[in-house]
Amino acid sequence: MGKLFGTDGIRGTANSYPIIPEVAVQVGQAVGWLFKSIGDRPRVIIGQDTRLSGDMIAHALASGVCAAGVDAELVGVLPTPGIAFITRTSGASAGIVVSASHNPYPDNGIKIFGSDGFKLPDEKETEIEDLVLDGKTFGLKPANHTIGRTGYNPRAAVQYGDFLKSCVSFDAGVCFKLILDCAHGATSEIAPRIFSELGFSVEAINVQPNGININHRCGSQHPDELVERVSAERAELGLAFDGDGDRMIAVDDRGEVISGDRVLAVIAQHLKMQARLTNNIVVSTVMSNVGLSRCLKNLGIQHRTTGVGDRYVTEGMRACGAALGGEDSGHIIFAEHHTTGDGILSGLMLIDAIRHHSKPLSKLKEVMTAFPQTLINVTVKSKPKLEHLAQVQRAIKEVESRLGDNGRVLVRYSGTEPLCRVMVEGPNREAVEALARSISQAIGEAIG
Repeated sequence: MGKLFGTDGIRGTANSYPIIPEVAVQVGQAVGWLFKSIGDRPRVIIGQDTRLSGDMIAHALASGVCAAGVDAELVGVLPTPGIAFITRTSGASAGIVVSASHNPYPDNGIKIFGSDGFKLPDEKETEIEDLVLDGKTFGLKPANHTIGRTGYNPRAAVQYGDFLKSCVSFDAGVCFKLILDCAHGATSEIAPRIFSELGFSVEAINVQPNGININHRCGSQHPDELVERVSAERAELGLAFDGDGDRMIAVDDRGEVISGDRVLAVIAQHLKMQARLTNNIVVSTVMSNVGLSRCLKNLGIQHRTTGVGDRYVTEGMRACGAALGGEDSGHIIFAEHHTTGDGILSGLMLIDAIRHHSKPLSKLKEVMTAFPQTLINVTVKSKPKLEHLAQVQRAIKEVESRLGDNGRVLVRYSGTEPLCRVMVEGPNREAVEALARSISQAIGEAIG
């Protein structure tokens, strides 16, 4: 992993290195330079979520792009998958998203898509990183008459919305009550509009972004309010998005939270029955619940796993030609339609399964039995290699020995935050929570 890029772009506290205008200008310049050979008139799409710092970073990126002799096209607030879509379909050279996804508002980040709408591979990120960290961007300045211009695309949201609506076909006149939690983020305007235009009875919450309330006790990370509203309103379904709209967590008609793995299972069964599950493969990460593997095996579906991050899931899907993949966190990728995780599209596809089978989600979810799983985030001061920490390794091996074949352990550092994530899965809730705490304590004593 490089010094700037983590598992999902560049991320950190806004107005602190590396999320500062000076670095953003250089990143924009590097992106413009590396992709300026694509298209007759090279152009980079730049969008953002609703964070207070978004304007600062987006305009700094645009300045850098222009300095490389490439045009910058600002699309304003738009979900991350929307920027991927506009990049892919408009002939742009690349796309940049200013967002820290599900992180709290003080953070921000920079994600980059290639002209094909896919997130950049590691080697491309390394090229950008080298140009920035080695100070080489200062030598990437064209003559004055070839400096780029900045423009704005006011129709980007409409174009993206039309695309999403084209991915599904619902019968008119069927009552379906839907609650949306938009996390005061990038889906706040577009998600309620799309579902309403498709004929659903929509109630939207957390749709008043003010720059500092994004993801605050709401959205996919905090669905408690959504659970209450679905139960109180007796809605058929609740959908919670994260700040940049690439994740979706569902709440079923009985008020139970349905994570990404169970959504994957429901949709995998649905696509297989419709003969749309290309190559009969589903891809997920090593963090996926054991119950997903067992479910897919029972359905006669192959299961492939990748490293953590929707970018790696997408790469794994492309390698084996899979139509469906995702993460338990709520990133779900539909290769038939899109190049990246899309929360709104995931919601539409889940509704498609519910309507097609004429069963509520509380019934459809029974296709998968989830193993009790707990995840503890341990704040760490540094990130030494875990295999070099004897105390931590002893704790992990002891837990693995106690679980045997009835569970698993996964310990890894976050790629975007100063955290070590401890995940334990096993036959009962109390046991996995106690075992996870024992490993977390060892980590805290070693590097906390």
